[in-house]
Amino acid sequence: MRLRQSALPLLLAALPFAGLTLATAPALAKPAALPEGARYVAMGSSFAAGPGVGPNTPDTPARCGRGTLNYPNLLAARLKLALVDATCSGATTEHVLGPWNEVPPQIESVTADTRLVTITIGGNDVNFVGNIFASACEMMTTPEPRCQKWREISDAEWQADEDRMRRIVREVRERAPKARIVFVDYITVLPASDGCAALAISPQRLEQSKAAATRLASLTARVAREERAEVFRFSAMSRSHAPCSAEPWSNGLSAPQGDGIPVHPNRLGHVAAADGLATFLGRSARRQGMLTP
Repeated sequence: MRLRQSALPLLLAALPFAGLTLATAPALAKPAALPEGARYVAMGSSFAAGPGVGPNTPDTPARCGRGTLNYPNLLAARLKLALVDATCSGATTEHVLGPWNEVPPQIESVTADTRLVTITIGGNDVNFVGNIFASACEMMTTPEPRCQKWREISDAEWQADEDRMRRIVREVRERAPKARIVFVDYITVLPASDGCAALAISPQRLEQSKAAATRLASLTARVAREERAEVFRFSAMSRSHAPCSAEPWSNGLSAPQGDGIPVHPNRLGHVAAADGLATFLGRSARRQGMLTP
């Protein structure tokens, strides 16, 4: 199936959103219940920032696209937490740890009184969404000049991504020893099989992109496990809600006005992430005897 030329401007508009020694991590305190008003820091890329999901948060960098209806805002409202939203569309792990032009390091938002940190990061380091857009451009009869080419990702790039994710956990823990650190892995944005009109890429590119998604989810889970953080597996929870499903939680190569951007979570996706996280956080604390059933 060929991508309609008319879908290209919206697709391309979404593009901007698009070596540590392993050591044994220390044992951590059991997950604690989060009191009302606790400081909550959200870090990550566009899958957490929610560009196009509600208006941008006032007085924040416009290019970060921090939607007022993203999952950090919804979770904070549900649990009555004091949110500091440091997410930024297009961010990599390097932008969590260091500055990105006028945007300060996301990790600087983590202070000693922080009690919850959520992290959705790592995809831009390995060009995950960028390669999906490149795959769509390959299907066009007349490729647009701004189209990017598919980029093969080396094992060294994957390893560097993992190393920086580990460093993020360690630096958060150093800054906020009492904080719960929860990775929220990437929502499923790829259909179960080829032939999805909403995300028309070749079967070969679909399989390659699925392999990258699986590897990213595995990497995130491994870092969380070995660094004694937690992981909310949103990739698994959203698997039956990909584009072309009966109830999509993410957009294909186009997005309705006000409902996110292409190949990213839509409003339903952010609601599902917030609801799932609230349940996850409560269940984890109950399992450790911190809350009554």
